[in-house]
Amino acid sequence: MKYYAVIDTNVIVSGLISKNSDSAAVKVLREVLGGRITPLYHDEIIAEYDEVLHREKFHLQDLTIQVVLSAIREYGLKVLPAPTGEILTDMDDLIFYEVAMEKRSDNSWLVTGNLKHYPARSFIVTPAEMMDILDGKNLS
Repeated sequence: MKYYAVIDTNVIVSGLISKNSDSAAVKVLREVLGGRITPLYHDEIIAEYDEVLHREKFHLQDLTIQVVLSAIREYGLKVLPAPTGEILTDMDDLIFYEVAMEKRSDNSWLVTGNLKHYPARSFIVTPAEMMDILDGKNLS
């Protein structure tokens, strides 16, 4: 089964900087890079990933960042969403929500560590919940 997901920036960051190789964010990132999750993206999302991952506080190597961004572009699906009219607490997150909404007919997910930034919807899940879905433990 194909799994489409918009991966929030906080999950990418957590997956790259975590010291715990068994954390849910690391596992989600591994599933994206391994091809089990097809990442959905938009140019605005890639630009945010690039800007945030290059912040000095994360101490990430440029090569690591470029590998992740290249993999998302190469193996992901670029989505040009229609406006939803949704008002979010952090409107910078709107593009993530709208990309996920655009592909809901393909049972897409939005994976985030900040559920409070989004409306309560069954397709907006934490990294741990996404791993449960992949493992067949939680089929929403």
